[in-house]
Amino acid sequence: MSKKMWDGRFSKETDAAANDYNSSLRFDCRMYAQDIRGSKAHCRMLVEAGILSKDDGDAIVAGLSAIQNDLDSGKLSFVSDAEDIHMFIEEELTRRVGDAGKKLHTGRSRNDQVALDIRLYLIDECKEIRMLIKNLYTVLIRLAFDNLDTIMPGYTHLQRAQPITLSHHLSAYVQMLQRDMTRLDDAVKRMDVSPLGSGALAGTTYPLNREFVAKDLGLSGITENSLDGVSDRDFVIELTSAFSILMMHLSRFSEEIILWATQEFAFLELDDAYSTGSSIMPQKKNPDIAELTRGKTGRVYGDLMALLVIMKGLPLAYNKDMQEDKEAIFDAIDTVKQALVPFTGMVETMRFRKENMKKAAAGGFTNATDLADYLVRKGLPFRSAHEVSGKLVRYAIETERSLEEITIEEFIGFSPLIERDVYEALALETCVEKRTVPGAPAKAVVEESLKRALSFV
Repeated sequence: MSKKMWDGRFSKETDAAANDYNSSLRFDCRMYAQDIRGSKAHCRMLVEAGILSKDDGDAIVAGLSAIQNDLDSGKLSFVSDAEDIHMFIEEELTRRVGDAGKKLHTGRSRNDQVALDIRLYLIDECKEIRMLIKNLYTVLIRLAFDNLDTIMPGYTHLQRAQPITLSHHLSAYVQMLQRDMTRLDDAVKRMDVSPLGSGALAGTTYPLNREFVAKDLGLSGITENSLDGVSDRDFVIELTSAFSILMMHLSRFSEEIILWATQEFAFLELDDAYSTGSSIMPQKKNPDIAELTRGKTGRVYGDLMALLVIMKGLPLAYNKDMQEDKEAIFDAIDTVKQALVPFTGMVETMRFRKENMKKAAAGGFTNATDLADYLVRKGLPFRSAHEVSGKLVRYAIETERSLEEITIEEFIGFSPLIERDVYEALALETCVEKRTVPGAPAKAVVEESLKRALSFV
């Protein structure tokens, strides 16, 4: 077992099981690039402050660069009994550059070091995840533009409600994903500060230039309180919350895709490349990508709940419990990235059965509200118009017809206000195109909304 950097206080070696239990290297090793980046900035600041000689600083930076190159190439691996990525890199640096490596940690604690590393790591990951969301976002916009005239039923309570267009329906998810991207942007703003210089909890007696480090790292500023700088992980929780909301949106869309791909709905067919079969039933074509996304949403929710529970009872400042934040946020990141790529491919290759969509809109009395609105325009109070329209729907169900198939004589029997122009009012295209308020499904309204959505990215 290697000598611990802190073992001067202790008279015996750490128990092997305790050492393994305590170690986080197996999962925090993924932050090695950020740890090295932060260490280089800290080193340059120590030289600038006169705490470290230029020669030692140059040796340290060169050594850190060599370590990163070897880790990137696989020449150096994480086979070590080091407690964490910070100790691993410091031990390797000292092995390579000698006593100069032992000076790197001057004015720094692993508490503020890890608080910096996780911020840098999450900022990097957010850039990649935002791009993946953007890819799905642009696919949905393109599909929406292609289906401005595709009529389908809109639903409430999973019952056919009013006619809309597929473009309008897809645009709802465009808006959700736009908010998902802004949530990531907002989360990054709050983690975009450097806690380095907070020390273990109370800063340091060395004349550190914290702003120098923040600027060197491209961060917007520094944390204002050393206790807060090392002891909170609200930015991790906030980001996991944003991921949970994103996954919730993907899960809702997955649920609709699963339903629409059934023979009962038959609104779409999934591409073979994003479907699976059955080991026993040769006719099956299963929507596994959508189902997995729906299932993995619960996994990300679990990561969020784990983080909230870990942090809820911790006194200031740092506690070892906080080491548990890494696996939760790392799992959330991995799950979101893993879901977005195939989900986007699945959506991009879906083939919509437009005639079935229109037939469903026509057969579900989705124009009943438009009949009531027609009567209102003829002078009938809305509540009375609602009642007449409801009676006509019941009559159509009893006679196994749609509203459009009711004769004008039968219409007049329910209300003398109804004239032959009722058929134009009940046409699905009319029902959609007359809804021109902002946010409604009329073609021109949706088209303008999609243009604004395109400008967002």
